[in-house]
Parts: sequence; structure tokens; C-alpha cells
Amino acid sequence: ETVEADLSLVETPARVFDAIEKGIGPVTALVLSHCHGNNSHILDTTVESFDMHFAVNARASWLLVREFGRRFRAPFGRGRIVALTSDHVAGNLPYGASKGALDRIILAAAEEFRDLGIAANLINPGPTATGWMTAQQIAEYTKQTPGGRPGLPDDCANLVRFLCSEEGGWINGQLLHSNGGLQ
Repeated sequence: ETVEADLSLVETPARVFDAIEKGIGPVTALVLSHCHGNNSHILDTTVESFDMHFAVNARASWLLVREFGRRFRAPFGRGRIVALTSDHVAGNLPYGASKGALDRIILAAAEEFRDLGIAANLINPGPTATGWMTAQQIAEYTKQTPGGRPGLPDDCANLVRFLCSEEGGWINGQLLHSNGGLQ
């Protein structure tokens, strides 16, 4: 089920859940892989850019997590929240700061949703070749990993799949680095 949505709007998370539940039924896993990103430094970040990063990367994530917790009806131990995060900050201040807020939201969910049977975790995939890297960046990241390549989307997707599976239910409240040992 696909729902086009503007996550900067406060009403969007409830609308998304309404559409998904109508289309496929109750939600048992929430994967937060959305983000707003606009590189800027401390001195040149605008208030508007900072606010948009937090509206999409932090506030929308909180509202989606809250909506998931409110509506969760699956058997105990079957709920999952997985969020993709980043530790990038310098030169990317509003993005990194808003991802730091996301981290705290998900770690709070890991504790607060324990009685609902929901496990919540974060994945920091590191630099992933999704089309944004230059040839120079690919070469640099290739040198920095024991696998001799940059991260690929499937590397992160496989970890998300595991965390959402029955076998991944024991893992809760963790920030996992799936970056190929990037140094």
C-alpha cells in the first residue's frame, strides 16, 4: 500500500495509518526510513531549514511512533519499530541534530512500549550507495571498509528484515551500526 504524504504536517501520521489500515489491516511493524536533508553548517543554517529538519526527522517520527503505539493490537511480542539514523553532524548540522532527536524518541519507545510487546531499535547504516555518492566518495568508502565496498541498500534492508522478524524480537533499545566496519 502506498500513501503519498507530507511529513512536515502534524496531521499526516494519523492519515497515513488510516490509509494503511484500510488497505492492508493493522500495522505490526513501523520502519522509519524517511528524512529531510539539506547540508549546512552552524553559521549558515537558516531557522527555516532547521525547523523543517526537525518537523520531518524528529516530530513526524515521534507522531508516527505515537500513532503506532496507540493503534497497536498485534499479539504481545510481535510489534517492531526500526528507525534509520545517522551520526553525521559537522557540515550537516540540522540533519544530524534532528537524527539525534530521533535516536532519543526510539530509545524511549523501547522502554515505554515494552508492556505492549513492541521492540524498538535504530540502525545507523553509514554511507550507503543509493545514488548520491560521487566516484571519489565511493573510492574513499571502499578503502575504509574490510569488505572493500560502500554500503548497499540491501545491507541495511537485511538487518531491518531481521529486526522485524520473530527471531529479532529479543533485540530492543539498541543502536546498531550496519556500516561494514567503516573506519
